[in-house]
Amino acid sequence: MEKTFRAAVESRRTFYAIGKDSPVPDERIRRVVAGMLESVPSAFNSQSARAVVLFGAAHDRVWRITLETLRALVPADAFAKTAEKIASFAAGHGTVLYFDDTDVTGRLAERFPSYRDNFPVWAQQANGMLQFAVWTALEQEGLGASLQHYNPLIDDEVKAAFGLPESWKLIAEMPFGSPAGEPGGKDVQPADERMRVFG
Repeated sequence: MEKTFRAAVESRRTFYAIGKDSPVPDERIRRVVAGMLESVPSAFNSQSARAVVLFGAAHDRVWRITLETLRALVPADAFAKTAEKIASFAAGHGTVLYFDDTDVTGRLAERFPSYRDNFPVWAQQANGMLQFAVWTALEQEGLGASLQHYNPLIDDEVKAAFGLPESWKLIAEMPFGSPAGEPGGKDVQPADERMRVFG
């Protein structure tokens, strides 16, 4: 039985331990991401969010790029821990890369100069909603995922590797796969301490 939206939101967690298996076919995952991309709102209906879904060798490649980029930056005596972390993402079934098309955002800033400074912020907000929607939808499909941020370190090489437009700005990376362990503990500050209700 499929989870309700609220149940999926409440059960969505960060899974660092993921495996290559998937309880659903790749085509279903592609449709899930496409559906969220078409459904998530954006300011001025800008639709500047972009997504790239990687499976198989393409998924392995993005984490190889990340590993080699970090190898040049992380001190050798601390690299083993970094390599272990990247290997845990590469161990997954696939990765969703999230981008903002800065050409779209830039054109809106030119058309509506009064809001010029807001458009990049609004683009980030829309992208965050997309990330959350996809993450929750993957949870409903029985997949574990986490959200990573190796941008801007890997941006240029990732765009070159997959032939992506220069205007696409990488926002986040989401490795996913079959849950291979339990998610870690999570401290939650009570809503009553973070919310006010009037009326």
